[in-house]
Amino acid sequence: MAKYSYEFKKKLVTEYLNGEAGYDYLTKKYQLPSTSILRRWINAYKGFGDKGLQRSREKKNYSFEFKLYVVELYLTTEVSYQELALCVGMNNPNAIAKWVSDYRMAGPDALRPKRKGRKPKVTKPKKQTQPQTEKEKADSEYLRQLEEENLKLRIENAYLKELRRLRLEDEAKNGRHV
Repeated sequence: MAKYSYEFKKKLVTEYLNGEAGYDYLTKKYQLPSTSILRRWINAYKGFGDKGLQRSREKKNYSFEFKLYVVELYLTTEVSYQELALCVGMNNPNAIAKWVSDYRMAGPDALRPKRKGRKPKVTKPKKQTQPQTEKEKADSEYLRQLEEENLKLRIENAYLKELRRLRLEDEAKNGRHV
């Protein structure tokens, strides 16, 4: 069961939005651990309405391309997970944080969907496919190579942008200007 009910969240958010109280006052009044929880609820309500405060019962599956896009967006911009989640229409900034962490640890392959469950003991016979012509085989192989190269270049571009951002950040800290 969720720690805070929808009604409780809605009550606090409406109190804040009506101007009845601020973050600190509401946090102390209702004994919340920190103001960040209340801020998250308010942002979710502003972004998604009542649905942003309700606990989602459906498990969303995101494609590899979407995950990679979101991770690259996070690494190349200076927005928080919460802001990015609202921008891409998600209500779960923790998922983005996990994707970024996985990406940093194992690269883009960590974002690919994984098969669930146990491996089958009996192998099924493969379906007989119609033989392709040599031209179709060559075209499909060329297309696959282009897609792989495109993905590698995107990753390299995101890496270089992040490296540049870190260098500029370091120079700003040390007071040097280029």
